[in-house]
Amino acid sequence: MTKKEVSIGAITDLSTMGNKTGSWKAFKPIVTEKCNACKRCVLLCPEGCMEIKEVNGKKIAVVDYDYCKGCMICENECPIKAIIKDRGSE
Repeated sequence: MTKKEVSIGAITDLSTMGNKTGSWKAFKPIVTEKCNACKRCVLLCPEGCMEIKEVNGKKIAVVDYDYCKGCMICENECPIKAIIKDRGSE
């Protein structure tokens, strides 16, 4: 990935997807079976590490833990509280 100069306050379509998180995050979002694939978490994730996938015949949100920073915005914004916070290790 090449670096680009960006003005202060600019909005880009890039996140830090080039930087894997590793094991430093304090929290890990867990998507429960309550998920109805509304896509709110996908749209609001600042790292773009969530997507809707079909799992066992049901569409749900899936987290790419390689890039998740553990900010838990997804948990805060889920309208049906289908995402829970795990404090355990990876």
